Amino acid sequence: MSIDSLRRDLSMMEELNLLKRTHGGAIPMPMSRQSPRSNQERYGKANTQQQQIAKEAVARIEPEQTVFIGGASIHYALLQYLPVDFAYTVVTNSVEIAYHLRDYTHVTTYLIGGEVKSSGNMTDSLALENSRRFSVDLCFASAGGISAKGLSTATPEVAVFHEHIYAASAKVIALVEHHKFDTTMFSSICPLARIHEVITDSDTLDDHLAPMKNAGVSISIADTEAG
Repeated sequence: MSIDSLRRDLSMMEELNLLKRTHGGAIPMPMSRQSPRSNQERYGKANTQQQQIAKEAVARIEPEQTVFIGGASIHYALLQYLPVDFAYTVVTNSVEIAYHLRDYTHVTTYLIGGEVKSSGNMTDSLALENSRRFSVDLCFASAGGISAKGLSTATPEVAVFHEHIYAASAKVIALVEHHKFDTTMFSSICPLARIHEVITDSDTLDDHLAPMKNAGVSISIADTEAG
């Protein structure tokens, strides 16, 4: 089959919402509601895009800042690159993240309490109430999808919790891999106007970045070719 035939077929399937084209290939079209990722996927080895986004993101952390790090796979990727030469505070709703930070003597860690889900994250009403006690300087946001409508996720409870966290943050930086762009999921978290910067990988299409640029969001492309 010729390359032109493949491209034509991919374009037709994209128009039918059967898949989403990406740089050099295609992925299944995500459903607005879907099952959470397994813990093995969430806390396993980060892929190349996640690693490079994480490296770019941690450069934003400054001494004495308070930083929110959630319990998504991209947050777990941050751990191996966190600064070690100055002190700062991390607020998290993830048992896994807090556990891995326990031996970081330069990091003061606060764990937002609530009902612990199988993922190790807490996003229930108790966690939401506990989160109201914190204000943070820098928030590393994540989501199931990003589009002109903003960040979104599959679960309303998760959306409400993170909506409050982002609203209580002086600066919100969204860490988003290329396959999550141009995707609107079941529950809205926050509009683009609430996001200060998006860090993504080099496979993200320019057309998918246009809504962020139009909304005045700063865009940073992590170098996926770097070692």
